[in-house]
Amino acid sequence: MNSQLLPANMGSADRTVRVLVGLGLLSLTVVGPQSLLGLVGLVPLVTGLVGSCPAYMPFGLSTCSMRVATKKRT
Repeated sequence: MNSQLLPANMGSADRTVRVLVGLGLLSLTVVGPQSLLGLVGLVPLVTGLVGSCPAYMPFGLSTCSMRVATKKRT
């Protein structure tokens, strides 16, 4: 069983895009229409910073270029 709560499943390009989109959406709370709907930007921002997307897990998706080696118990 994997003890990690949110395993890394996002590559660097995916993470960068999510952070940029998240910041762009959050900026809508300050400039432009100044709507609280811009708080939706917290979702891509947080997933981009954490490096794990919970929506990828049920489908087994991953944009990581390398798998992290798991430590074997001896």
